[in-house]
Amino acid sequence: MRELQPIIDAVRLACELCRRVQSSEAGVTRKSDASPVTIADYGSQALLCRAIRRHFPDDGVIAEEGGEAFLSVPQPEREQALRLVGRLLGEQVGEEDFVRWLDHGRGVRSDRIWVIDPVDGTEGFVHGRAYAVCVGTLVEGEPRDGVIGAPVSPLDEGGTLFYTDGGGAWSELLAGGEPRPLHVSDRADPPSLRIVESYVMGRRSREIADRVYAEAGLDARRIKRYDGMVKYALLAAGAADLYVRGPRDSRKNPHKLWDHVAGTALVRAAGGQVTGLDGRAVDFSQGTELRTPGLLVSNGRIHMRLVEAMERVAGEEWGFLSHSH
Repeated sequence: MRELQPIIDAVRLACELCRRVQSSEAGVTRKSDASPVTIADYGSQALLCRAIRRHFPDDGVIAEEGGEAFLSVPQPEREQALRLVGRLLGEQVGEEDFVRWLDHGRGVRSDRIWVIDPVDGTEGFVHGRAYAVCVGTLVEGEPRDGVIGAPVSPLDEGGTLFYTDGGGAWSELLAGGEPRPLHVSDRADPPSLRIVESYVMGRRSREIADRVYAEAGLDARRIKRYDGMVKYALLAAGAADLYVRGPRDSRKNPHKLWDHVAGTALVRAAGGQVTGLDGRAVDFSQGTELRTPGLLVSNGRIHMRLVEAMERVAGEEWGFLSHSH
């Protein structure tokens, strides 16, 4: 059996939970940073951490949600989360167990760390767009493996599961089926490149991205927008060629670890490249935040062309790009 199989199974369960929460029209609350959170976020993380607790009990976990925040959710919504998770597991789930699962592995130091975004792209989830359930691993501070479940998938009507295995990348229908090998595209002609972007971008990031695309000779009409790590998955599948995240001030609005680990592992396993905007390696070992203004994800064939375009357009303004590669 694949080592990741228990996590793949848990991601499938978490995706089903998300679908059930959507159909129930559960409420949305806001965290202290104004980002949205639903009982799907808590239920999904509980299922994923339960699987890690059972199958990889000594491993550490970095996850977006926590038990204390869940206990601040109104009681009817907490009870609904417990019921939904219990039905999927076929057992009664108490609040104490649920909170224990949410917080499992937090602060534990180990050779392998699991990094979880239980609903990546919650705004997309809330508004019926694409979103993803994501679990990645860090080994010696580097992304090693990734599992991404996409209940709303641009590739398969019933949803797609993406994962790493045996050094490669694979996908299959979320409902199950034969694995399909993934590999990034070999496109290199700038006007033909397919670009994916975040659904919502800051004004300054938007301006810089447009200038970079023009500088590199890309056709901005080929942009498609998605929420969450679905963008990484599409790039790993060869359905997209380029994804630029940022740039933005990493001191005021840092990129979060759980938004990138699973996707980075998947793209690399599929033969692609993930770096900072300056072409240098991203440091994933500094806690929950990435100390970089942005990330550049590509099929590798056009990576340096984009790095050089970014440097010409924004290097002096941002002061973070190296002028020697």
